[in-house]
Amino acid sequence: MHDTAADASQVFADHRELLFSIVYNMLGSVGDAEDVLQETWLAWSARDLTRIENPRAHLVRIAVNQALTHQTTLRKRKETYLGPWLPEPLITDQDASEPAVRAESVSIAMLVVLETLTPLERAVFILHEVFSYQHTEIAAMIDRTPAAVRQIAHRAREHVRARRPRTRIDRRTHQEVTERFIGTAFGGDLAALMEMLAPEVTLWSDGGGKSAAGGPRPIHGRDKVARLLVANTRGIEGVDLQYRQVNGDPSVVVFAQDAPFAVMVLDLAADGEQVRDIYVVSNPDKLAFISDKSTR
Repeated sequence: MHDTAADASQVFADHRELLFSIVYNMLGSVGDAEDVLQETWLAWSARDLTRIENPRAHLVRIAVNQALTHQTTLRKRKETYLGPWLPEPLITDQDASEPAVRAESVSIAMLVVLETLTPLERAVFILHEVFSYQHTEIAAMIDRTPAAVRQIAHRAREHVRARRPRTRIDRRTHQEVTERFIGTAFGGDLAALMEMLAPEVTLWSDGGGKSAAGGPRPIHGRDKVARLLVANTRGIEGVDLQYRQVNGDPSVVVFAQDAPFAVMVLDLAADGEQVRDIYVVSNPDKLAFISDKSTR
């Protein structure tokens, strides 16, 4: 006799990593993605598997629609959020053992751009551009016609391109610039730091009102950003800097007194020489899933 509960559990487990990747990129939050996966499991476990021809497509459809519904809750939370809202960092180190951290990931800088799309545009963009689903497949997931999905995809793609032209920065270059930048900032070398910053650089700092490192609004301009970085890095005690992969990019996780203090991700200019955006997440709620590599 078939154990349908065991079958449902196994099928869900086989696709969990894919589902997490899609939902995380739609929401930009690890905690919310986990909540949506729980809701997806509850919906999936209530289905009659004998009537489902394509379990993978069915699971993705449930997860996508649960994530779209969850966007309402997330939007309300963002409306009352203190300071800039940045995506929750996802550690993607190659040696990480947790399934979630091996997932397909979109860079922090791209996720920030995706925040400016509507939830439906973002879903279509991620499914098509990141996960290579065809418009006809997406149409079945979100109950739209293929023609409507093509229009949504075109609108989203043009919106993203206007705000983030495609540039490819060599990973080794990105790593080297990140390490040099962090060394300069924590070393307090203001002049050298200013040379590394693009004139129109922006510092985005997300503390959620719970961290002294988070500011109420983005800081623009080389001089202001450099002075603020040097001032802020001076006051941190018991610092341990760990270079990690965050959302697929070389980044630094700052530990203070053995607890995660901040994640810093640099977005480089097209030439790979200067830093055009700095994303700092220090809200402790968004660092809850980050572990100390040195204690593993």
